[in-house]
Amino acid sequence: MDYDDRRAAAYDADRPERAAEAGAVAGVIADLAAGGAVLELGVGTGRIALALVERGVAVTGIDASEAMVARLRNKPSGDKVRVVMGDFGDPAALVDAPFAVVLVAASTLFELDDQDAQLQCLTRAATLIGPDGVVVVEAFAPDVTRADQSLSVTGSADGRVTLRAVRHDPMTQVVHGHDVVVDDAGTRLVPYRIRYATVPELDLMARLAGLRLRARWGGWHRQPFTLASDRHVSVYERA
Repeated sequence: MDYDDRRAAAYDADRPERAAEAGAVAGVIADLAAGGAVLELGVGTGRIALALVERGVAVTGIDASEAMVARLRNKPSGDKVRVVMGDFGDPAALVDAPFAVVLVAASTLFELDDQDAQLQCLTRAATLIGPDGVVVVEAFAPDVTRADQSLSVTGSADGRVTLRAVRHDPMTQVVHGHDVVVDDAGTRLVPYRIRYATVPELDLMARLAGLRLRARWGGWHRQPFTLASDRHVSVYERA
């Protein structure tokens, strides 16, 4: 996904629910890190990284978007996050220090093109954690029974409405969509494409990467993951 200037400028405003959750995310990751350093893949505008910095955690982020990283740098304490520019799909090619936690949040793993790229990311991330380190993946739990097109309202506040138009192909596990943002400035379309992995598929990729599941929750408040959960937070350790 191409996070250009326009997309970067609207990123935080279009996702207020994620900003509100940053403290809860940082609390869990800081506990898992137990004083160690954290690597975030797809650090973006720094929603989680800056919340971790507030807790005294050393954070390195990888991102390919200059526009998104510029937004991070302009925020308070933005200069305290070490950012490495590049493709998070092969993090070991960019950083080599051992980390207590490697984090891939907000379904960012699904932005990689295909299963091979996602497996490579997990495999390379596994080489970057210490003996007691973990790889944490947050992602939506896909409903593979749906093979349709849909339009839904995803946000409505402060004179701004966000719609999401989606086309889902369960055979390829690919979702093509547009976020349609309507506000005082007019209407804009923000296209995206993701290739999702089911929860069992993700566990298998983790095993192939030399990892095993330590814990799985239905969200950042560590609630149980159930059939009704629409997302998961999966914590993997060395096998």
